[in-house]
Amino acid sequence: MTRFLLIFLVVLATLFGLEMLNAVQAAVITPWTNSLAHMSAWLMTFFDSDVISQGRILQSQSTGMGVSIEAGCNGVEAAIILLAGMVAFPAPWTFKLVGMAIGIVAVQAANLLRVISLYYLNIWDKEVFDFAHLYLWQALIMLDVLVVWLLWMRSVARHAGAALAVTPQTATP
Repeated sequence: MTRFLLIFLVVLATLFGLEMLNAVQAAVITPWTNSLAHMSAWLMTFFDSDVISQGRILQSQSTGMGVSIEAGCNGVEAAIILLAGMVAFPAPWTFKLVGMAIGIVAVQAANLLRVISLYYLNIWDKEVFDFAHLYLWQALIMLDVLVVWLLWMRSVARHAGAALAVTPQTATP
């Protein structure tokens, strides 16, 4: 447990430190955030042709109201926490890499729903938006990270158990 906690904290601090570098912000974080806004607008135009995205902003063409996807709202930090947990857990790297890929997709899918719902909540009721933004969705995204990580650990344990069942056991007299 101590090993897991130490590795988790070191990976977490390293990834958060890297995320804060200006070069990483410019090359990875800003383009990702802009892509998230674009993906959100693209999905929303299937049922709402009034939505546009400009950079990290989702906006109504007719009213000008919208939301800006800021640091902490782009799903990157949640993905970092998930990656740190998977790296720290004692599992083969093939399981870690597959888990990371699937986990990042799951976290980003939840975050996409978050961004879209917050856009409409902001237009509908600012108080409800504030509650959902500051409390509800923060908890739901972290719950998503926890559930993905627990499902991944369960899968790792299941595969490890199957591998042990296949390995012949030798009895010692």
